[in-house]
Amino acid sequence: MLGGGSVLLIAAPAQAAESSFATKCIPPKIANLPDINGTTKADITAPATAKVGDTIDVTWKTVQAASQNPGVADLPANSVLPTGKVTIGGAQTGSLDVAGTRTNPAIPKNSPMVLSDMKGKLKLTAAGDVTLSPGAYNINANYIMSTDTACAPTGTVPVAVTIKVTGGGTTTSGGTTSGGTTSGGTTTSGTTGSTTTSGGTTGGTTSGGTTGGTTTGGTTAGGTTSGGPPEGGGEPNGTVHKGTPVSVTFDCGSFGKPTGQVAIDATKSSAGYNLSVRFIGSVMKTPAPLPKGFITATMAVKVAGADSGTVQVKAPPNTKAFAQNDPVTLDPLTGVYSPGRTGQVTLHPGALAVQLAQGGTPVATCTPTKAVDASLTLDIKEKGSGTGGTNGSAANSATTTSGGLAQTGADNNGSLRALGLVAGTVLLLGGAVFTFTPWRRLRH
Repeated sequence: MLGGGSVLLIAAPAQAAESSFATKCIPPKIANLPDINGTTKADITAPATAKVGDTIDVTWKTVQAASQNPGVADLPANSVLPTGKVTIGGAQTGSLDVAGTRTNPAIPKNSPMVLSDMKGKLKLTAAGDVTLSPGAYNINANYIMSTDTACAPTGTVPVAVTIKVTGGGTTTSGGTTSGGTTSGGTTTSGTTGSTTTSGGTTGGTTSGGTTGGTTTGGTTAGGTTSGGPPEGGGEPNGTVHKGTPVSVTFDCGSFGKPTGQVAIDATKSSAGYNLSVRFIGSVMKTPAPLPKGFITATMAVKVAGADSGTVQVKAPPNTKAFAQNDPVTLDPLTGVYSPGRTGQVTLHPGALAVQLAQGGTPVATCTPTKAVDASLTLDIKEKGSGTGGTNGSAANSATTTSGGLAQTGADNNGSLRALGLVAGTVLLLGGAVFTFTPWRRLRH
């Protein structure tokens, strides 16, 4: 009891004070939104007195964030993680990292942000008055995908608390801090995963990957293999090969693991084969309105068998706007495959990336969780006129063909029913989900 009483006698009472300061919040670059200016109110708690050498607890309570959840989507419970820095001044200088937890109530659209308390531990290294002030902070939202909004003071921040530190320790400046770890979800930018390979030169001139000579009236082979070329040479331009739909499960990180049916069609052309990748079947609906021309997608089609490598195919930006809860559809992904070797070649769906059409920044990269069956087998009788070489690598077309891709009777199945990936992209439209920017601005 005496020991407990002594602890109570020497324990310093905690003090708390609110500091209000002007703040600028910067949405993620992929959101293509202006910076947001607002006011932050932070309540800092720390002991009123301490001794040199003590390690004290510091808590940052956000009374008011500089922005609110806009009218894009409701944020579910336990989806928001704040991290920040407390500025140390007076007898000891430096900064202290503080971190909250991903514990929050559901936050409806157009309502104030609710952030968990951020905490850290500070070792005191100098005698005198040590001041604590709130500084920059970050808000991470991990809903369908991870996004960050960085907020920082734009002017002088008032001191929140002053700690009277006693003791004979040497006064130092720039003391080290041991704040809480910032374990927020990482922002996935992703890559398309396509590996551009090119074979050795054939000694002839290259055609540059144009799609001349493509027609819509070519004959259909009917199966996954070609019906065979004319004696002594390759098949005529315009010959159409319909791919068989194959099931693919993608690992999309924070998007989950959606499964869809994918088919790859090919049409013979002077450059090799014009490819068309179709997604088939019903998928997730968009959780918010999606403006026209906002998103696109790319895929790295895997080439195996007698040839090897990948061919990048790409969908144009969405040609129509979608209302909330509409299924999201895109045109087929297209590109050019120029064979590097003769023989039987198989084409398989590969890594898929969804990106913003404005800048092409990948916002979701999805990799097949296991080896995918071939959708199409081609019997190559002659090397392509592009850059195919003698090392058996597929010559890639980094850009999609501009017009003239043969139609293969894809009708409704010829569009990309976006596997729900676009649904996550829509959530980025509100920036870091913490801006005042109304949804209508995104339509401009």
